[in-house]
Amino acid sequence: MMDFPDITASAPPLRDGSALLRALNPEQLAAVTLPDESALILAGAGSGKTRVLTTRIAWLLAQGRVSPAGVMAVTFTNKAAKEMMTRLGAMLPLNVRSMWIGTFHGLCHRFLRMHWKAAGLPAAFQIMDSGDTQSAVKRVIKSLGLDEERFPARQQSWFIAHCKEDGQRPGDVEVRDAHAQTQVRIYQAYEEQCEREGVVDFAELLLRTYELLARDEALREHYRNRFRHILVDEFQDTNRLQYLWLKMLTGPRTAVLAVGDDDQSIYAFRGARVDNMQDFLHEFQVRHQIKLERNYRSSGHILDAANHLISHNTQRLGKELRTDAGAGEPVRVRECPGDQDEARWIVEELQQLHRAGTPRHETAILYRSNAQSRVIESALFNVGMPYRVHGGLRFFERAEIKHALAYLRLLENAEDDTSYLRVVNFPTRGIGARTVEQLQDVARQSGRSLWQSVGAVVGRGAAPLQAFHRLLDELRRDTRNLCLSDIVRLVLERSGLQDHYRSERDGADRVENLEELINAAEAFVTQEGFGRDAVALPVDELAPDGETGEIVSPLAAFLTHASLEAGEHQAQAGQDAVQLMTVHAAKGLEFDAVFLTGLEEGLFPHESAQSDPKALEEERRLMYVAITRARQRLYLSFSQTRLLHGQTRYNMASRFIEELPPESLKWLATRPAVAHWSVPPVAAPRSFTRHAGRATASGGAEPVAAASAGGWRVGQGVFHNKFGEGVVLTLEGRGNDARIQVRFGRHGVKWLALGVAKLTPLP
Repeated sequence: MMDFPDITASAPPLRDGSALLRALNPEQLAAVTLPDESALILAGAGSGKTRVLTTRIAWLLAQGRVSPAGVMAVTFTNKAAKEMMTRLGAMLPLNVRSMWIGTFHGLCHRFLRMHWKAAGLPAAFQIMDSGDTQSAVKRVIKSLGLDEERFPARQQSWFIAHCKEDGQRPGDVEVRDAHAQTQVRIYQAYEEQCEREGVVDFAELLLRTYELLARDEALREHYRNRFRHILVDEFQDTNRLQYLWLKMLTGPRTAVLAVGDDDQSIYAFRGARVDNMQDFLHEFQVRHQIKLERNYRSSGHILDAANHLISHNTQRLGKELRTDAGAGEPVRVRECPGDQDEARWIVEELQQLHRAGTPRHETAILYRSNAQSRVIESALFNVGMPYRVHGGLRFFERAEIKHALAYLRLLENAEDDTSYLRVVNFPTRGIGARTVEQLQDVARQSGRSLWQSVGAVVGRGAAPLQAFHRLLDELRRDTRNLCLSDIVRLVLERSGLQDHYRSERDGADRVENLEELINAAEAFVTQEGFGRDAVALPVDELAPDGETGEIVSPLAAFLTHASLEAGEHQAQAGQDAVQLMTVHAAKGLEFDAVFLTGLEEGLFPHESAQSDPKALEEERRLMYVAITRARQRLYLSFSQTRLLHGQTRYNMASRFIEELPPESLKWLATRPAVAHWSVPPVAAPRSFTRHAGRATASGGAEPVAAASAGGWRVGQGVFHNKFGEGVVLTLEGRGNDARIQVRFGRHGVKWLALGVAKLTPLP
């Protein structure tokens, strides 16, 4: 048995710990002064969980109940770990850098550096980042003689990471078909290659640490005796292997303090298991469960909205946020005719907030999907309002959009070498780096473009290059008489971009962004006056622009528009700017004013969750996270129509709006607005406001006199047995072909045949 020094004895008190407890509320005090046994802290949003964690550590040390070497604190981000060490250093006179405080991967890296030989690693083993890992997997695929298009390196690297995060080596993976068998073969060869080269990836750090502790009893018992107190932050985000790793480090005398919020578990797609919290209660025999429910961030109406919403989830441990700050402003809800109207309204509200003294950086626009940012960015761009996309790139700067624009630019100008180099081998089509170098050499020597020089390339790379040229020639021919949105759609399909991203494990957002590019093209031609049916024609068939005399095609104009929006109005470092981000990216942040957009069925909650109760509960938790980001003002908005896949979709309001308390909401009237879609003209719809539990039409345009169709008129209130109360928007046709368009509050816009519609006029 290995002999380890005893460094677990309690240290003498560093100072009187009572001073650390003065600023705590009763629930925080109870959490900090828990006995030396495992416990669960349900920490609601804005309830001061970081204060509890750091004060708990400081109090244990100050009371002499544990030495600094006997504490391990695990966080999920390096930022959180640094903040914890900074706070501890301010509380107590000790060297916090020597303590085991860090992320799961950071602590495992430290462990393996100390026990590299027992772990079967070289002393100077290196860690590969995600890019290095993908390159290593690509080399393996090539060495096995496999088709890189059928087994993309990025997808295979994700498969390997997923297996490791689930605690599975190649021999543990269940093989159901030939494709899975090849994936396991790649995994096995990748492991052998990493062993030869003395490198590890991020997932390997945790798995190898766990395996070493599992097989080495002496080492396991040493660390179980050493770490008398283990504290885990954001426990709801732990995955299966992280939970097993924690159990491996826990001995009979180990007290584990798990701090988390099951209502904020939103990372199932990354492998997070909210069920770990329930398992922890039973498997660690937890007797103490403390709820931190006092919120120090948001006003009463915002918290009431969050509490009512999340109460609809059935699988939760249960808590209710409260505040002493008063009711504050009601939650403002806005129904808009279309997504562009929604974006313009948000910009107007932002301008008013800024004039009233709210800094731009204290305002945030949140959305469920990255693709939603495009319309909002365009509205901000048009008024010159600086903004910053948090946790991601602006729409026209995203890699998948740049790839698509490069194909479009080559249709407009085949001599564009920059665009040519971006997509000549993307998606992969067997054109290697040496072939591209040869092509560049030929072009440089002849003074011609890459496109013109392809005929001089010889060798194995010549055929795939010529196939690429044929693809572009066919696209140029087949898009000649198409409207702009159809050009974009065809290029995305035929270039292979959509299929490429659909095959990726996390490619859904990128596919949505590509589909949003179709919407951008559709909106652009209307806004710029081309007309939706304007087609791409040869230059000699185009008429000059009336003002400048320049000959411009819709495609060329759109590409210019994309370049301008990609290159301007992004906030500079330190500049006061509006914050844009997905709800996932907003986790852990807070703002004075928050705009939550696109609250429509199929968008939020996402359509993928409609038939899955467990996924729907996670969508509701995501909405809960979004609501609790707001301190003072919260705005919710949804649109009757939204461009999706280049087509106008009529929407129903999100069910989540119906789950909010009416007394905390303030419905804003919709002002008349002109619809910009290529659909039959629709009168400006009237909004619903809430009065004594009954929805009544208010605001909007005055009823428009129209030719009577069965006695109905635009703007008239109606009642339907199934859909409830609504307002007539449009009348079409005559006689047996007549139909009526009605907007119903919960059920959105419906077209009904007048001959069979069971409608009753409202007084």
